[in-house]
Amino acid sequence: MKKSKRIIGLSLLLVFIFSQVILAIDKPEFNLESKSAILMDAKTGKILYEKNPHQKLPPASITKIMTMLLAMEAIDQGRADWKDKISTSEFAAQMGGSQIWLEPGEEMTLQDLLKAVAVVSANDACVAIAEYLYGTEENFVKAMNDKAKELGMKHTYFYNTNGLPPTDPKVEGNHTTAYDISLMSRELLKHKKILEFTSIWIDHLRDGESFLRNTNNLVRFFKGADGLKTGYTQEAGFCLSSTARKGGMRFIAVVMNAPNSKLRFKEARELLSYAFSIHKSIDIVAKGAEVTKVKVFKGESQEIDAIAKDDLQVAVIKGDEQEVVKQTRINKDVVAPVKSGDKVGEIVVLKGEEELGRVDLVAKQGVEKANFFKIIVQIFKRFISKLMNVF
Repeated sequence: MKKSKRIIGLSLLLVFIFSQVILAIDKPEFNLESKSAILMDAKTGKILYEKNPHQKLPPASITKIMTMLLAMEAIDQGRADWKDKISTSEFAAQMGGSQIWLEPGEEMTLQDLLKAVAVVSANDACVAIAEYLYGTEENFVKAMNDKAKELGMKHTYFYNTNGLPPTDPKVEGNHTTAYDISLMSRELLKHKKILEFTSIWIDHLRDGESFLRNTNNLVRFFKGADGLKTGYTQEAGFCLSSTARKGGMRFIAVVMNAPNSKLRFKEARELLSYAFSIHKSIDIVAKGAEVTKVKVFKGESQEIDAIAKDDLQVAVIKGDEQEVVKQTRINKDVVAPVKSGDKVGEIVVLKGEEELGRVDLVAKQGVEKANFFKIIVQIFKRFISKLMNVF
């Protein structure tokens, strides 16, 4: 009897300990001094931690995440090119705060201006980019607010491109929330090229005459950190939208209105470290790997290889690896002609109903459309096959 009681007692103790571990993972506790914060899985958008995530606060230069996002979209859509020469207007040149001291009429490439925005938070470069892409800063700001609505940033308003407070105290300045910042940060991360700039620690412009040193200390002192943007004004306090990648895992940590610069980096580092500590990266498929065969209708060849378009790795909470399910989904009707690289399916990774990641499957080789006789034969064979299935 005593032995049975001891076993029952030990079992209850183990259940209690296990439940506390799960609770700790589900609801982590941080003693953050920042007024607002959020921790997000960049791939899935899952929120891992939040503190006053929807409190409206001025973002200062974190505003520039949206500025960079619109610029990256313009480049990807072919409306602008990295090598475009942009002439600085008098209005852009008169911006205060952090800047690269653009002179009226000075020309600089879009690539160098974006680098200046990403690394040293250049206010003048923001306005020069805005005017080039949309004609006026006002038009660009309207596009920023339109994009915010599109992304579901319900508590965000942009007054300008760079986060400087209005000179008129009666005018409403930029405001947003930690949650909304995580949304636009996640969207910007879809444009991987921007990380080449946000991850820079030290660089130069103007043939070495202008020194650049990143305002984001994490890119130098936290392994895997490669962005995204700092911010500071007296009203906003010290802000940071940070991201880091290790293996197949990437997380976003946002802190707003920290009392000092050292603390914003410390608290963002705590959030990111926590995320990496409870997750494990799982390799699903490598770029170019042959995954399956796909039948092609009306083709000279009736079968092609489907390969992974990109690498796919997912982050899962340690201990939950057995719950991960990989589904290979093939398009029902792949009809010739098919070009190499055409999408023919996808791999989707799930944990329960939660999607952890996906990657397209594309044709390894192209297939020309068959001649009339071959198509008739294929149609007949398909008809016979369906008829046999009925019986």
